[in-house]
Amino acid sequence: MLKRVVKSFNPLEVEIAQYLSSETLRSDPRNHTVPVLEIFSVPDDPEATVLVMPLMRRCNNPAWQTIGEVVAFLKQVFEGLQYMHELHVAHRDCVAQNIVYDPRYMYPRMFHPQETDKSFNFKGKARHSTRTACPVMYYFIDFGLSRRYNPEDGPPRERPIRRGDKTVPEFQNWKGDLVDPSPTNIYYRGSLTIVTFYKFKGAEFLGPLVDDMIAADPLQIPTIQEVVCRFDELLKPLDNAKLRSRLPLRGQPEGWVTR
Repeated sequence: MLKRVVKSFNPLEVEIAQYLSSETLRSDPRNHTVPVLEIFSVPDDPEATVLVMPLMRRCNNPAWQTIGEVVAFLKQVFEGLQYMHELHVAHRDCVAQNIVYDPRYMYPRMFHPQETDKSFNFKGKARHSTRTACPVMYYFIDFGLSRRYNPEDGPPRERPIRRGDKTVPEFQNWKGDLVDPSPTNIYYRGSLTIVTFYKFKGAEFLGPLVDDMIAADPLQIPTIQEVVCRFDELLKPLDNAKLRSRLPLRGQPEGWVTR
């Protein structure tokens, strides 16, 4: 997977992506930022750099089938966001489109990189297993709006950037003040959970946490540390049968268990 980065548009993307993919940070299992395999300059174009990354697949394709698959996704996303915050890195655009997964185990024969529902040789459909049978690793991509902060400079402050989800509280009636980008990251995750999972039965246990994550007042939004702790508590009552139960749309009957 190749990405062309233009410095004048995203001056910090290469630096932050390279930092998060450094050998020391890459070895931490909580690091859910996409690995950068190589970085190339572009001949005759000093403004451009090419990032080489593994071929990934959009986080929601194919759709999640069980409560356990949803839990695994959210756990990794919260964990990865917490890790970035510990490194004083704010992603600032961590919407669903910027979360992918490593498909190698779920798609052992892979798929066509352009027509992802087709087989690699384009002669049929891409065959795949399930996330339950072949658990996947999720990754954040696209650090074009990301920032890395020096904690000695005090709390991070930035101008809000209207990308992805436009319902973020900081975007409403903004008067020009610099704001902490951390609550925006939390809001994105809560909003993603509502849009993606609230149409299914069985996700109601996430309600109280998600409601706090999308609070209208950014000062009332929990920190990522609080989110992780509360999420872990919500998981404790879930037994194996619950985790393997399917995700029926509201109004549909429940029934089978995925193995």
